Amino acid sequence: MRIANCAMRNDLGRPVRSEVAPITEPANLRTSEDHRASLVRRGLRLNWLTIAYNVVEAAVAIGAGVVSGSVALLGFGLDSVIEVTASGAAQWRLRADLDPHRRERVERATLRIIGWTFLALAAYVVYESLDALVGREPPERSVVGLVLLALSALVMPLLAGAKRRVARAMTSRALEADATQTSLCAYLSVIALTGLALNAALGWWWADPVAALAMVPIIANEGVEGARAEDRCHC
Repeated sequence: MRIANCAMRNDLGRPVRSEVAPITEPANLRTSEDHRASLVRRGLRLNWLTIAYNVVEAAVAIGAGVVSGSVALLGFGLDSVIEVTASGAAQWRLRADLDPHRRERVERATLRIIGWTFLALAAYVVYESLDALVGREPPERSVVGLVLLALSALVMPLLAGAKRRVARAMTSRALEADATQTSLCAYLSVIALTGLALNAALGWWWADPVAALAMVPIIANEGVEGARAEDRCHC
């Protein structure tokens, strides 16, 4: 920007150079942008933490599910894989936040990604649970599975609450869907834990696949809402 000079003279008759100050952005606009950037950084940290936990959770749950023959544990492990996918999509959404036009497009795409992964998980759980019930396949006791599910029931609500606060502050439906998926992980851990505990304590082999089937309405509902991904986004 070229600075304009004005020929002025002081009381002694000497010329005085006067500089015109450049136009600056309003302070409230800068504050709003800084606050949003801070929310993005916080959201990214929470998502990295979610991804790290769920990678470990998926490996342990799927391994324990295969060893014990537990459909609920397998379903829970696959939900952890879905959570990693959802958190990865949320990372994409957060990194696109600085561009308002790109933000809106990524918002809808992220909702659809999360929604379809939910539906895929619901279909898998239904298939495996019905197969176990028809074949009367009792799962073995899994101490590792019980400990993992109990830990997830404690950790996931804390992560979900923190992520939901960021999502609401940014008015992002996609990020709130990701937070809901994290909350769902906590609910699923309680359901699966109940099924495994009943099988271990009372020998109710059917409690495990029934507990897995109880997950399906919750999963499918979130999937349908996300897959629709209405064109109208409040970003």
